[in-house]
Amino acid sequence: MKEIADHGVRFGRIAAMVPVTDMDKAYDFYANVLGFTKVFENGSPVGFMILKRDAGELHLTLQRNHKAAAFNVAHMMVDDVDALHARCKQNGARIIKGLKDQEYGLRAFVFEDPFGNRIDVGQAI
Repeated sequence: MKEIADHGVRFGRIAAMVPVTDMDKAYDFYANVLGFTKVFENGSPVGFMILKRDAGELHLTLQRNHKAAAFNVAHMMVDDVDALHARCKQNGARIIKGLKDQEYGLRAFVFEDPFGNRIDVGQAI
């Protein structure tokens, strides 16, 4: 592997871009199920939205022809994965992979948002 000099560059926040076909439905899901708050939106109609919760951030982008991928599009680390798993189930989110202690040191599950975006959620164990 080629070694790259960092030249003093440090990375900060990296946010997942999540494609959705309906911004209102997306906001409803991410706000009411996961507790995110809208901090920015752009366009008329809205075509881009930034959501935040604690140190986490998601960028929603309107893609009317979006087709769901068969892989995880984002990974979230939380401090109570059991509580978030229960909240997702209570609110009808489709659980793709059940809550389980993984050999790589995380307790994790995967859910799907209303647009088929798969999101992996984990907590260090």
